Amino acid sequence: MSQPTHTRSSVEKRYADAAKQQEAALCCPVEYDRKYLEVIPDEVIEKDYGCGDPSKWVKAGETVLDLGSGTGKICFIAAQVVGAAGKVIGVDMTDDMLEVANRNAPIVADRIGFSNVEFRRGRIQDLGLDLDRLEQALQANPVANAADFLNLDVVAEELRMKHPLIESDSIDVVVSNCVLNLVEPEQKPKLFREIFRVLKKGGRAVISDIVSDEPVPLEMRQDAELWSGCISGALTEQGFLQAFEDAGFYGIELVKFETQPWQTVEGVEFRSVTVQAYKGKQGPCFEHNQAVVYQGPFKSVLDDDGHRFDRGVRTAVCDKTFNLLQSGPYAGLFAAIEPLEAIVSDQAQPFNCRKGARRHPKHTKGQDYDATTEAAHCIDGVECC
Repeated sequence: MSQPTHTRSSVEKRYADAAKQQEAALCCPVEYDRKYLEVIPDEVIEKDYGCGDPSKWVKAGETVLDLGSGTGKICFIAAQVVGAAGKVIGVDMTDDMLEVANRNAPIVADRIGFSNVEFRRGRIQDLGLDLDRLEQALQANPVANAADFLNLDVVAEELRMKHPLIESDSIDVVVSNCVLNLVEPEQKPKLFREIFRVLKKGGRAVISDIVSDEPVPLEMRQDAELWSGCISGALTEQGFLQAFEDAGFYGIELVKFETQPWQTVEGVEFRSVTVQAYKGKQGPCFEHNQAVVYQGPFKSVLDDDGHRFDRGVRTAVCDKTFNLLQSGPYAGLFAAIEPLEAIVSDQAQPFNCRKGARRHPKHTKGQDYDATTEAAHCIDGVECC
């Protein structure tokens, strides 16, 4: 049996069993807000496993996708945070986990006064393929020979196109709690691309997972028990962040990093982290004569596109970068300088992306600018001296 198949079946069996009987080894201690747990049935809490609480970064009114939602604990917490105006979708491949989640969803809805959670069956590395629809297709046209088997890919691709499990650009925030490490190594890049695909422009991923402080040795990666226990499938600390970057995310930040390891195996430390990353830097760059000033505290910083910003220096940026730096993880770090005369969008020229190019003040004021003004008022109407 191949290693990917072996680990996949191990994960499926272990989590199916864990949906029937609690297994403490599948999770590390996490403190959740008690007010959100009060309405969730004990069965859900006892049989749901994780290493963090990504729901802390969810906001009211958002559409949330929980990958590897299990029995639904994070979904039911997020449902209360987003409120009746929001929506929560949980995706899991384990029938036993989904049974617990679906059975308890009406109970939670009754207790909070609204229903805004649904669960769908699918693999988190293939968010286009609805496994329920695929099963219906197989029941209607069973695989009886090699030709049918070869045609299965065509059927699956048609379902992804016409009836995607999760549509592209439809989600405000994707969350996940200790699940990405369970995906086979060769499927992990696709997993991060899928997270990126389903997010709206400006959306974000908030992922809690287990990472290692150094590469996991081959013999540990081939241990199915360690794999299903969220150990040997872990990416390294740097590799985890790089996976977000490779998928096209920006503003990637460790919003939580456990300095003490959850577990150490053969000298390799495994710890819980939570990463927040944004979608939205894609698209062309246009010149609008804008500048930003990095306000510190570091002497200089680089963004995810390699732009360098020196403290206190007017740095030329395109309109897209100008707007990105005023929001999300960058908010408050940069002073924004608009040109005295705005450039109409349809007249803007392509921006020359020279890394760290300075913007001369006259570029924003205009070469002939020679105004003289009265002293400006300071904050709250106090005169400047």
